[in-house]
Amino acid sequence: MNTPTHCGFIALIGAPNAGKSTLLNRMVGAKLAIVTPKAQTTRSRVTGVTMEGATQMVFLDVPGVFEAKQKFEAAMVSSAWQAGREADVIVYMHDARKPPSDETIAYVERVKQSGKPIVLALNKIDDVENKRELLEKMAWFNERAVWNHIFLISARKGDEVSELKSTLAGMLPAGPWLYDEDAMTDMPMRLMASELTREQCFLQLQQELPYTLMVETETFETKKDGSVIISQAIIVQNERQKGIVIGKGGSMLKSIGEKARAQIGYAIDNTCHLKLFVKVREDWKEKPEAYQYLGLEFSKN
Repeated sequence: MNTPTHCGFIALIGAPNAGKSTLLNRMVGAKLAIVTPKAQTTRSRVTGVTMEGATQMVFLDVPGVFEAKQKFEAAMVSSAWQAGREADVIVYMHDARKPPSDETIAYVERVKQSGKPIVLALNKIDDVENKRELLEKMAWFNERAVWNHIFLISARKGDEVSELKSTLAGMLPAGPWLYDEDAMTDMPMRLMASELTREQCFLQLQQELPYTLMVETETFETKKDGSVIISQAIIVQNERQKGIVIGKGGSMLKSIGEKARAQIGYAIDNTCHLKLFVKVREDWKEKPEAYQYLGLEFSKN
C-alpha cells in the first residue's frame, strides 16, 4: 500500500531581519538564501524545498515587510504579500528581542485577513536574557490574532525548529510532490551566484552602499569536470561608489571576489573561477530588466 503524499507552500513573512532566510536555510539544510546582519538583505523570492516523511514542503523566503518609500522597495514588499496569497500556510516571524510596534499590529492584521492557517514563530530567543519579557511578547501576540500554533525558536541554533517543521508538515494538503525528492530549490544557479557575491558586498562594504548596488551574472559556463567559469558585474549608481567597491589598488574588489568564489564553489561542490567587474548604471533601480532579473514586478507608476 502506497503512503499518501502531501505537498504545499509555506510563506515566511515578517519584518526585515526577523530571521526568515536563516530559518529557510536551517529547514532545507543548505545555504540557499544569503544572510547578513543588515536589514532588507533579501530582495527576491527564494524557494527552498525539503521533505518531512511523505510530505514535500516548499518554503517561500521573501523580502521583509516594511513601509516602502521607493518603487524598488515597494516591489520587494509586494513580492512578500504575493507569497502570502499563494501559500497554503503562513509563518509569521518576529524578532523576539524587539517589542511589537504599530507596524507589527498592521502586519499581523494583514496576515490574519489572508484567511490562511498562520503559525507564529518568535525567533532569536537565544538572545533574550529576560524570559519574562519573552512570555509577555508571546501573550501580546496571542491577544491580537488567532494563531494555529505559536513557537519560540532560534533559527540560528536550531532550537525548536524540528518541532516547527513537523507541525508545518502536518498542516499541508494531500497531493503529489511538485519537485524531485532530492530537490532543494528552483532558483537558477546564475541568480544564486549573484546573490552570494552580493552577500559579500553587504558584509564587506559599510553603511548604505550595499543597498545601492546589485550583482548580475553575465556569463555562467559549466565545464565538463563540473567546475564553473562566471563573469559578474557589480552595478553601482555613481563613480564614487565604484571607487569604494574597487578599493585602493583593487583590494576591496579582490576581497569580495575571493570570498564569493569560495561560497559559490561550496554551493556547487566544485571549483569556481570568478571574474568581477564594477559598472556604473545610475538609474538601475528604474530599469524593468533589473526587476525581471530579481523576479520582481515592475510598475510604471
